[in-house]
Amino acid sequence: MGDSAVAASGGHADALFGLEELRSGPVRTPPDGGAARTAYGPLHRDSPTARRLLSVREIHAEPAAAASPRGREILARFPDARIIDVDSHWRIPELHGNEGNLERWVRVKSEVLVLGEKKTLATRPNGRSADWIAPGPANGCAMACAYCYVPRRKGYANPITVFTNIERIIAHLGRHITRQGPKREPNQCDPSAWVYDIGENGDCSVDALISDNVADLVRLFAHRPTAKASFATKFVNPDLLLLDPRGRTRVRFSVMPPGDSRLLDIRTSPVEQRIAAAADFLEAGYEVHFNLSPVVVRPGWEADWSLLLRHMDDVLPRAVKQQAAAEVIMLTHNRDLHELNLAWHPRAEDALWRPDIQQAKRSENGSWNVRYRNDTKAAAVDTVRALVAAHAPWLRIRYAF
Repeated sequence: MGDSAVAASGGHADALFGLEELRSGPVRTPPDGGAARTAYGPLHRDSPTARRLLSVREIHAEPAAAASPRGREILARFPDARIIDVDSHWRIPELHGNEGNLERWVRVKSEVLVLGEKKTLATRPNGRSADWIAPGPANGCAMACAYCYVPRRKGYANPITVFTNIERIIAHLGRHITRQGPKREPNQCDPSAWVYDIGENGDCSVDALISDNVADLVRLFAHRPTAKASFATKFVNPDLLLLDPRGRTRVRFSVMPPGDSRLLDIRTSPVEQRIAAAADFLEAGYEVHFNLSPVVVRPGWEADWSLLLRHMDDVLPRAVKQQAAAEVIMLTHNRDLHELNLAWHPRAEDALWRPDIQQAKRSENGSWNVRYRNDTKAAAVDTVRALVAAHAPWLRIRYAF
């Protein structure tokens, strides 16, 4: 029995999930709002923890999205929520265009949900974290990381938008995977499989609290021997352990020094819990990687990253270490996001906004971002590589950006 199997059986005192939490699995909530259950008990998404993160009171919905099977399932999950018809999930003036929402930034994320249909289905080449960026099942997030890039495009509110036409997304991806055929040459993404990032604009672990979209994608890739799904997460959702990914979904737990996380990763799972969950997810059939992300350059950052890496080396079992790899992602900020943060979390900007060591750079989508100056960034990347080599030499760095 492996280390994580011992933990799951209750034989390891430090296990993040006991058997009672592992015995719950994704089931569809009936459209009539019935409390569907498995023989193993309730889902984590029905727990008090999940309700604190998502206490939805208002749902803005495109009519077609609300009427779809997935839309009806979601509406049934939140029967007390007020339903507001909208023409487009992207253009909701009272939500995205209301500057007054800045003072309710976190509250809106918790209490508001948007349902829409993803109109344009495109799979874009990437080549860094993944070979391809897939059309994701959602956009936005219930968490409130101060450095998140998604709010730069949405305006003054960034709740989760769930795309209910999941069957079209799955069909699109199935065709794309088939067209690629086998991967003929290894690269930094994966030696043998085409890797598809399914969570570019959100966090799939949180999305799985709302609907079965993520579960449906995991099932798709479980039966595709030439491809893998991949997503980064800062939230530990034990419901995902009951799926059967068969090694075809890569979960990338984002980690940073706990002090940075408490300041910047608002409403996320503690970093220690993300690390502790790695063995459980590996045992459940996921590939488990880590994102050292973002690396924030500030006084004392090197010592704090050393402590984090030593902690990972101390607590992670051999099985996790043998297959783990990491991405190193330096902080990228944005002037508009800086102004937005000043309205709801100005303390974060003391660490994020460093004009003395940052420079402006136009991103691929045409916006102006702020990144560390070339010499500062190069020196910091070298430092992270050296820290990993010294404290977690088993952690292969796939790429640093």
